[in-house]
This record gives sequence, C-alpha cells and structure tokens, in this order.
Amino acid sequence: MKNNPKTHDALFKWLITSFTEEFFAHYFPEIEIGQYRFIDKEFISKYEALKESLKGDLFLVMEIEIDGQLRETVIQIEHQSQKEDMSKRVFKYACYAWLLKEKPVWSIVIYTDEAVWRKQMPDSFWFGFDRVHKKQLYYFDVIKVKAEKSADLIKKHSLMCKLLALKADDKGTDPEKLIYEIYLAADQMKDKLTNDQLLLIEQWINAYKKVPDKALESIKKEVKMDMIATTISEHIFLEGKNKGRSEGKAEGKTEGKIEGKIEILENLFLQKILTREQFEKAIEPLRQQLKELME
Repeated sequence: MKNNPKTHDALFKWLITSFTEEFFAHYFPEIEIGQYRFIDKEFISKYEALKESLKGDLFLVMEIEIDGQLRETVIQIEHQSQKEDMSKRVFKYACYAWLLKEKPVWSIVIYTDEAVWRKQMPDSFWFGFDRVHKKQLYYFDVIKVKAEKSADLIKKHSLMCKLLALKADDKGTDPEKLIYEIYLAADQMKDKLTNDQLLLIEQWINAYKKVPDKALESIKKEVKMDMIATTISEHIFLEGKNKGRSEGKAEGKTEGKIEGKIEILENLFLQKILTREQFEKAIEPLRQQLKELME
C-alpha cells in the first residue's frame, strides 16, 4: 500500500468525506461551515473528456454554506504526495468547477510529501492582466501536513487530527503510543462512529503505521478494537444489513435492504476504495434484484 500513490489519494479523500466538519474546524477554525454536499459524480459526468484525466486522482468538489450565508461555494480539494507546483492545475480545474456550478470556487491543496520545505510552494496563479491591476492572480490555500507535530495532533479531541498524527512530523514520538491513542479514542467513540469511519481508521493505520503487525494486533486487543470490520466485503455486509434492517422494517419491503447495499457500493466507488470493475461486478446483481422487485 505504501508504494501506491493512488491508494494514498483515496485514503485522504476518504478521510475528508468521513470527517468533513473536523477537517474544516482544524484547518480553517475562523470559518463557520454549514450545510454541504459532495458533487463529484455530477462534476465528472458533465465533463466527459475529464474522466480519464481525473481517474484515480483526489479531486473533491462540494457545495457548502459558509459563515451562515445561504450562498453556495464550490470547494475544490487537491491532494499532492510530492513537492510540486500545483498552481496551474488548481486554476485549470477551478475554471471547470466554476463552469459547472457558476458559483465561487475555494481551492485547497493538501501536501503530504516528506520533504523539508525551505521555500513555500506557490499559493496563487497568474491568469490575467489589465492596465489598472497589472497581474491578476487566482489564490488558493495550501496545507502542509508535515508542518504539524504528531505530538500536538495526537492530544486533540478530533479523531481526524489523531489520524493525521501518523503523517505529520513524528520526531520524538513513540509510534506504538500514537497508534494506541488512536485506537483508544476510536474505542471510546465507537457508538458514535459509522462502520465507514471504523473501516477508514483500520485502513489508514495499516497504510501509515511504523510498528510490526504483531505489535499492532496486541494494541488492538488491549483497547478492544480487534473486532471491527477490516475488509470492504465485511463493511458492505454490515452496512447493508443495518441499513436494510431499518429501512426494510419501516417499508415492510426488501427494497430497502438492496438500496442500502447499492448506496454503500456507490460511496465506496466515489471514495475510490473500489475500482470501476469491482463496483460494476458487485452492483449488477443488486440492480437486477431491485428491478425484479419493482416489476
């Protein structure tokens, strides 16, 4: 997993979609975030030519309410695992986002590279010129995960911050203690966490842990987190079962159970945890069952 940058893109996208409020509260505490929705599928379907270029990349687009205002803003989030100037790409896709929604665009680049920055990466792109203002610049926010200390992040109440401690500057910290604190917090919050979030925790720790598997299993047993769903198949089964139970009971039909599983698969595909081939293979029999029930 550590050698596949696309996997890391998917994990960071999953992190933000699972802990959206915590993400904005941590990095932009001065901004109040209201209602929001993700519009990835709508974006990519509108721009057919972009499907291949965006395939496998982290490109989150969402509409969001800011500071209590009813105006909608499109949030564009890019993840970059190497030190590279992203300004041209950010502006290019910000233009696409504006064309789709015709609403203000807020662009954010998240760097998770290991390099020590002596010079900051650009946070603007020169896109225009006029005689009064001269250069016209498009500005965007830059987040450098490695700029934060793991020792500080692990102390925060936010579970997202605790997870980021595994990617931040961990000098002077005990890698086993970091993982212990994450699992302990997850166990204490288990009743409030979804199976989707629990699965993310497991996948995230497996990707960024710096301890042997034996030590990891020992920690999980100690904090009683060794029974959580750790595979996608278990996750789909549990979510489909739970969602089907609640919806099926209310409707008195089997449709709720099937629709619940379809929704889970769509979310996993959106988060790029499932490939298109895996998604289509898993969802086709469910669609067929649903069609037969509706006839």
